[in-house]
Amino acid sequence: MSDPGAHKAALRQYLQECREALLWKLDGLTERDLRMPRTPTGTNLIGIVKHMANVEIGYFGDTFGREWPTPQQRVSEADLKADPQADWYATESETCDEIVDLYRRVWAFADATIEELPLDAVGRVPWWSEDHQQVTLALVMVHVIVDLARHVGHADIVREEIDGAAGLRAGSSNLPQQDWPAYVAKLTRLAERF
Repeated sequence: MSDPGAHKAALRQYLQECREALLWKLDGLTERDLRMPRTPTGTNLIGIVKHMANVEIGYFGDTFGREWPTPQQRVSEADLKADPQADWYATESETCDEIVDLYRRVWAFADATIEELPLDAVGRVPWWSEDHQQVTLALVMVHVIVDLARHVGHADIVREEIDGAAGLRAGSSNLPQQDWPAYVAKLTRLAERF
């Protein structure tokens, strides 16, 4: 695949599939379920979405000199200075629906950057170390896909612990039909031998 257009299309497809996988992990859950911290470090489903919205604004906006049109909706440097985890949870004044809507608007913003620039377009990531700040759109796309895929994995586990919903996408699980309690019991017996 030596065609830059085909490379860009493939990267966009993987990016969008990860975005959609993240949002389906929220389907059918209550505001409380989405906000509830599920790990010792406070990981919660809506926080993952809010974090990724801010990540994409930064990488597809700031990096390429494009301003996010509603700066009051993103987590600011001052917010992060006051609370380094400010982009990892919904505040009392934010609803989960508002954060999901924000993320969908971020997709359009990021996709416009991707559409307008060639893969070898040069940008600058100001929060990276000085010797690594210069990047290309291709590198940024791969970086964001990897970061997003990692967080989709977190969301997979968090959602499964809430109500057992698991799999690649809504209505199309990639998991085999299995007696899961028996399978977990088998793994537990194996682990207990050590």
